[in-house]
Amino acid sequence: MVAAHGRCLRPPCNEQYCSSTTTAGVLTSPCRIASNSSRIESTFIQMPSTDKSFIGKRILTMSHMKRILVTGGAGFLGSHLCERLVADKHDVICLDNFFTSQKHNVTHLLREPNFELIRHDVTHPLWLEVDQIYNLACPASPGHYQYNPIKTMKTSVMGAINVLGMAKRCKARVLQASTSEVYGDPLVHPQAESYHGNVNPIGPRSCYDEGKRAAETLFMDYHRSNKVDIRIIRIFNTYGPRMHPFDGRVVSNFIRQAIANQDITIFGDGSQTRSFCYRDDLVEGMIRLMNHPNGPHTPVNIGNPGEYTILQLAETIIAMLGSKSKLSFHPLPQDDPTRRQPDITIAKKQLGWEPQVPLEKGLAKTIEWFRTIDIEQYRPPTPNFA
Repeated sequence: MVAAHGRCLRPPCNEQYCSSTTTAGVLTSPCRIASNSSRIESTFIQMPSTDKSFIGKRILTMSHMKRILVTGGAGFLGSHLCERLVADKHDVICLDNFFTSQKHNVTHLLREPNFELIRHDVTHPLWLEVDQIYNLACPASPGHYQYNPIKTMKTSVMGAINVLGMAKRCKARVLQASTSEVYGDPLVHPQAESYHGNVNPIGPRSCYDEGKRAAETLFMDYHRSNKVDIRIIRIFNTYGPRMHPFDGRVVSNFIRQAIANQDITIFGDGSQTRSFCYRDDLVEGMIRLMNHPNGPHTPVNIGNPGEYTILQLAETIIAMLGSKSKLSFHPLPQDDPTRRQPDITIAKKQLGWEPQVPLEKGLAKTIEWFRTIDIEQYRPPTPNFA
């Protein structure tokens, strides 16, 4: 129920809706806080509206609609995840501190009635009522996460504690966006979830590698000790439109440099391998894991098992762009993995998931997007993007 001033009277909601001016029309919308939205069946409350285009519409759906928090939601992957969830009619809360992300990644979603944007650092506690949480908050590029390694570790560990505490209180399902970096420089190839990794705990990459490993530990302990419904996805290299041009990842670096006919920066001799998953495939795998009714609660690799050398990637991008760029070789950074390829057997068997977009098709879409943007409108998040 709603009072004349447009405030919900259902305890403990008492939420002020933005469309509080009464007109002849009314807008139907579910009570957002009084109960978890997944248990709302078809109960709707009447809300005065000033926007006649929404009169009589059900902005949010019935029992299948969920209220979903996406931390790091304005980043490359987070923004595409938010876009997908909004399109699926869920009530989406995007939380981001905009360290490496861009506001314009989600600007187009602000007009949607089932999308909210909150500027907040996940290392600080927050109080929300949600049904699901996707925890994506953390810089993912080596240059950026090494810029402030202590803050990177805090983001992984304290961020995990905060979202797990929220999930415990709300009885929400929570997904941790972990990483293939938990395998370190692997001695086993390809890498299956059962492999415990080969990680240097005190190296320059450790703030990220060990931070993500610690977050996985927290997720498993909250599940075992407090029965929190968790999911853990280990993300391998992902690319696609909306990558930050200065995020320091190999695909964005090579495309940006090739478009400008600059030398392509190759670390080492280029023989190290990576597996590249297109963003749509990754988001699909993430959503399937989150919504799988019976888990799994243990980590699941999501990535494209196609393996390419860095040299092959550089030559492919140069050829696709018809670029005049030359290759420029530099020393390999400490602890940089020499091989990376996911074993996706569990994802195939339990989620029915495998990537659909081949590398050249995904690169074509990414290159097309890079051609449309104005590089001058992007600021490097840190100086470490080469």
